[in-house]
Amino acid sequence: MYLRTMGLVISHKNGEKRRAILPCDVKKLRHPGQLYFETGYGSSIGVADSEYLEAGAHIVTREEALRCDIVTDVKLDSADYLDQLADETILLGWSHVTQSIGFTDKCLEKNMTVIAWEEMFENGRYIFYRNREVAGEAGIMQALLYCGRMPYDAKVAIIGNGQTAKGVMRVLHGLGANIDVFARKHEAMFRRMMYDYDIIVNCVMWDVLRTDRLIYREDLARMKPGTMIVDISCDPYLEIETSHPTTIENPVYTVDGVIHYAVDNTPAMFPITVTKVLSEGCARMFDAIIEDNLPEYIREAVVIEKGHILNESTRSFRLQRGLAVK
Repeated sequence: MYLRTMGLVISHKNGEKRRAILPCDVKKLRHPGQLYFETGYGSSIGVADSEYLEAGAHIVTREEALRCDIVTDVKLDSADYLDQLADETILLGWSHVTQSIGFTDKCLEKNMTVIAWEEMFENGRYIFYRNREVAGEAGIMQALLYCGRMPYDAKVAIIGNGQTAKGVMRVLHGLGANIDVFARKHEAMFRRMMYDYDIIVNCVMWDVLRTDRLIYREDLARMKPGTMIVDISCDPYLEIETSHPTTIENPVYTVDGVIHYAVDNTPAMFPITVTKVLSEGCARMFDAIIEDNLPEYIREAVVIEKGHILNESTRSFRLQRGLAVK
């Protein structure tokens, strides 16, 4: 059996400190010797290189890790090394190939395969669901620092009722906020009521093929001065016309008197907690990917295979915009 090598690299995305796997879970693998960690991989979460070595893995330079058959990166869509990779490299991590147009262009050009964490579900449940909850928890906690009011002094609308919204509600309920939740079927109701709120939190999973919006720029003028939009979903220029990604260090901007918070990697603010979640999931999948013996939930997460788009939503999105499709 040919065993693939896997390089695990440090994401260079602003503020990103999450890691894919911990040494304690590397020890559980059948093939720990196939893992090549970039030097300093675990330092952001207090894990020394020696711990990965003791677990049976390798510590190498970034360049050596990028020469592996598989490259694992928590934030693939922010990768700054794609030109350094060999053609047909397999990429594993959060990829968001639909909205990440430049990333996807390069994957098609170099005939790469992308296995997307965001597409991994078992029995209908997202395998990293806890990361989504932390996204909501972390995002609302940071955003509150910039809105000027305590939650118990705020009327809040939460759009969406999934795992991210659950995290937001956990924080806001504990701090006494007055909350209304709008599920997908309540969009029209939200559109009528949006001007009543001090804080609007977007946690919806938007259909990228939709051409309408949930909040248009013209709506901002009718909102109360100082209203805050907390865009946890952070789909650039889709459901919220004036939303674009910000960073952990510079998380807010103002448009027409409305504060916008749109950090697109909020769980990175709690990397120790999230890495434990990721590590448990990756420990279950790494051997299968190394052996090229993929269970169904991983096969269904292959969104690009050797430069060919398998995800129909991504294909339709690109065709709609005249982008390259293979």
